[in-house]
Amino acid sequence: NEYKSYLRNMENLVRAPYKRTRVIASQSEDLEQHIVTPGDNITQNLDFMKSHGTGVYHDHICATIAGAVQKVDKLVSVAGVNCRYRGEVGDVVVGRVTEVLQKKWKVDCGACLDCQLQLSSVHLPGGQLRRKSLNDELMMREYFREGDLICAEVASKGYIDGMLSLHMRSTKYGKLPQGILIKVPSILIKRSKLHYHRLPCNATLILGNNGFVFIGPHFSPDKPVEPITSNQREVIARLGNVIKALSNYGVQLYDTIILTAYDISLKYQVKELLNAEVMEQLSQESYEHSLHQTM
Repeated sequence: NEYKSYLRNMENLVRAPYKRTRVIASQSEDLEQHIVTPGDNITQNLDFMKSHGTGVYHDHICATIAGAVQKVDKLVSVAGVNCRYRGEVGDVVVGRVTEVLQKKWKVDCGACLDCQLQLSSVHLPGGQLRRKSLNDELMMREYFREGDLICAEVASKGYIDGMLSLHMRSTKYGKLPQGILIKVPSILIKRSKLHYHRLPCNATLILGNNGFVFIGPHFSPDKPVEPITSNQREVIARLGNVIKALSNYGVQLYDTIILTAYDISLKYQVKELLNAEVMEQLSQESYEHSLHQTM
C-alpha cells in the first residue's frame, strides 16, 4: 500500500515535457528588436551570416546565448547580458593597470584578454609631443603603476585573438583621481558621442563602453588633486547607489536618466537607496519619466 501511494505521488509530480514555443523572425522584421534565449530561432533567412552567440539548426539561425539580437548588414550576432566586453575601435573605456612591461602597460578592461597600452600612445605630462626615449621607458612607473585607474580609447583590435590596443593621445584621457568604480554589464551602457560628463551636482561621471563606470569629483589634469569633502562624498555615494539600482533592473545607462534618478532619489537617504523596494521604485519612476521626455 505504501508503494502504491508512492507511485501516485510520483504521477502527480512527473509531468510531460513542456513544448517550448520558438520565436521565429521573418525576413522583413527588424532583428535588432528581438530578445532571445538559447535555442530560439532568430531568422529563417540563411542569407544572413552567423556570428557570436548564434548557430545553425534545421535550416534556422538560432541563438546559443541569452541576449539582444544585433544586425550589421547581413551579419547577425547576439550580445549576451553577462558576456565579456568585446570592444570596438573608438570606444571609451575605463580600466585598471595590472602590469608594467617593456614599453607598454597591461590594463584590465573586462575583456577576454587584458588590453595593452603602448608607451608611444600615451600623452606625456605637460602636453609634450616628441619621440619617447629611454628615459621615458625608465619612468613608466612614474606615469602609471599597478592598481592605477585610467581612462583611454580603443585604438585597434587584434584580428586573431581580439586583443584591444588603447591610446591616450588627448588631454581628456589619463589617470583618474580618487573616486569609486562600479562595474555593470557593458550592454547597459548606451553608445553616444560623449561618455565624459561633468554633472551639475558637482561630480564627474565617466560611462565606459566596457561597463566600468567611474564617479568622482571635478578634476583637471593640469591641477593637483584636492581632498574630497564630506558633501562631495555624499554626492558620489548617492550617484553610485542610483547607478546600482538602475543596473539591477536592466535600465540602460546614460547621463539624462542618471540625473533624473538622482533628482528622484533626493527624497531618500543615501543608505535607504540600498533597500530592494526603494531600488525598484526608483528604477520604475526614472524609466517612466524618461519615456515621457522622449514622447
